[in-house]
Amino acid sequence: MADKRQSSRPKRIFVSDVDRYSSKHIAKFLSTCEAGDTSGDGEAEEMLNSPRGEPAFHVVGSVSSSSKDEKSAFLLEQYTSPARDELFQHLLECDVVVYNVSESSTQQQVEEATWAITALHDEMENFKSRKMFILISTVMTWAMTKPQDPDDTDALISEEDFRKRRPHPSFRDHNDLEKLVLRLAGRRKAKLTGYVVTAGLQYGIGENLFHYFFKVSWLMQFPKVPIFGKGTNYIPMIHVNDLGGVIQNIIELRPKSKYILAVDDSRNTLEEIVKMISDVLGPEKVHTLSVEEAITMKAFRPEELDCLSINLRLDAFNVKDSFNLNWTSKAGMVENMESVAQQYKEARQLLPVRICLVGPPAVGKTTIAEKLCKHYQIHHISIKGIIEEKINQLNEKISGHDPEYHSVEAAAAAQKQLGNINKSLEMNQGRLDEHQVFHILQEKLNSKPCRNQGFVLDGFPKTYSQANMNFSAEDTENQDSDLMSTIPQYDKLTTPEHVFELDASDDFLTKRVQGLPESVAEKMRYTQEEFVPRLTRYRQLRAADETLLDYFDHCEIHPERIEVSTDDPEYTGVMKRITEIVGVPKNYGLSPEEQEKVERKREVERMKTLTVEAAEKKRRKQAALAEIAAEFEAWQKNLSEVKQQECELLEANALPLRNYLMKYVMPSLTEAMLECCKIKPGDPVDFLAEYLLRSNQQE
Repeated sequence: MADKRQSSRPKRIFVSDVDRYSSKHIAKFLSTCEAGDTSGDGEAEEMLNSPRGEPAFHVVGSVSSSSKDEKSAFLLEQYTSPARDELFQHLLECDVVVYNVSESSTQQQVEEATWAITALHDEMENFKSRKMFILISTVMTWAMTKPQDPDDTDALISEEDFRKRRPHPSFRDHNDLEKLVLRLAGRRKAKLTGYVVTAGLQYGIGENLFHYFFKVSWLMQFPKVPIFGKGTNYIPMIHVNDLGGVIQNIIELRPKSKYILAVDDSRNTLEEIVKMISDVLGPEKVHTLSVEEAITMKAFRPEELDCLSINLRLDAFNVKDSFNLNWTSKAGMVENMESVAQQYKEARQLLPVRICLVGPPAVGKTTIAEKLCKHYQIHHISIKGIIEEKINQLNEKISGHDPEYHSVEAAAAAQKQLGNINKSLEMNQGRLDEHQVFHILQEKLNSKPCRNQGFVLDGFPKTYSQANMNFSAEDTENQDSDLMSTIPQYDKLTTPEHVFELDASDDFLTKRVQGLPESVAEKMRYTQEEFVPRLTRYRQLRAADETLLDYFDHCEIHPERIEVSTDDPEYTGVMKRITEIVGVPKNYGLSPEEQEKVERKREVERMKTLTVEAAEKKRRKQAALAEIAAEFEAWQKNLSEVKQQECELLEANALPLRNYLMKYVMPSLTEAMLECCKIKPGDPVDFLAEYLLRSNQQE
């Protein structure tokens, strides 16, 4: 009865370490599953995406303390570095416990998984309902396994031979853990059922182990993407979503086999994998480097290189024959590289930023373009620059700069194209034919760097027709005819998504040009003879019936007008306005080395600021003390002056009284004092009083 009641509600699933790549995506996948959705047909897939469907699972999980402030929306509950007593209570509340040790060769995860299966096994008799323990391990526990016929180079190692597997030395603990799970939870009618899922190296949705190859390709960091080692080894793999599907099938189908090999159908070597990544995202070239160089370059850790050095071709019949998977990448990474690369860019928000700057000559387009390229780490495209770049590329092809990729046919084609460019430049007084400019610009816009990171188009195109030629979409057959009549069909991969018109008055522009040194003005074609016609030409194009800005308006890419003024020589206000509209950079941040350099510079600046502030504080304190001392001295001086004035005033006020006393009082008092001295009475005061009284009465 307990099991029946349990099946009527969503199963509660615990997943370990959901802040790590593999567990996070498995938990996220399980949280989107719907009850009974193990079918491989399209209807089930639609039901999976329906918000009205009943969820099959309630997912909870543990995270490390470093992720305590990051709450995952797909988790019902999240436990941050729980103590084992607390964690065990959470495990007892769950129907399924999933421990994932596939990503690391460290002891901590293996030890915790060992404790969990042992503790659950010991408590098994007290379970109110059946529970399931799933261990997600790694094919590294098969790394040293040999095929039955070593001489057969095409031989596959079957899943049935799991008892003969031999682990890589660094993954022996994983192998022991697999055996423990099968031994403790392998009995059919026990209340605790155990499964071991040995996963191929995982990929997809942002990447983890293969991230280095994706990153250097996307950044075009090297002219050739490195392969560490010979690259001839076969790597068993699985998309992380497909691994989530395997876990879902185990939970819902409870297969008889307790040991599941989870790999896709691919049989690709490391070289084939890296070459395809380079072809889709990068320079389309690879070269081999030693494994030691990977460590020196800090590209991989030793345990990651162990995984990339695995050489196995496995046959996983359970997943193929017994499971109903909605495969994301059944044929493997190489066959599905376009979609895998798109997942990578979307998961890491590596989206191109495409900007076009237009405006009159001398308004500051190039300066602002360079500032934007630095801020967004994107590519500056000017017509003069891409023509020079194209000529250099053709010369390199002709000279056989890279012998590995040099051919006579390619050199001949480059020679012909270079000849056409030089001929056009001669016939048009140093200017290139518009159609040749179009082809060179198209090649640049469709290049991997511009497709990956984005670009700033500097001052081009100039007219509606040029914009239509460069940005219009070639395939319009499937577009709605009514929509086509109102909105031009443009190539969304090469057309700027942000257009800014920089403008200023003719008087301002003329004065700016006149203030330039003569050599600079000649170089930039800002002499009086050249600048005025260029400015006039721009104003005429701006006043045409169909302007460049009209084209973008028709495409519903509405240009923003920004006024350039003398009050902002560094274009701070312009940059602030543009970056507010465009948004934050959608690119990789600084490398650890660059970040360290920035931190050191920031620390030096901070110390310098603290020193200046301390000196300023000391100066202000000394100035305050000096001011107090000066005020006290002034107060003392004022006090002495006031006292002197008071004395003088008292003396002046006392003068009439003194005269009175000298005339009327002092003679009588003097006479009385003399008489007192002669008689020497017993009470001199009483004697003086009576004497003065008698004297006053007599008068």
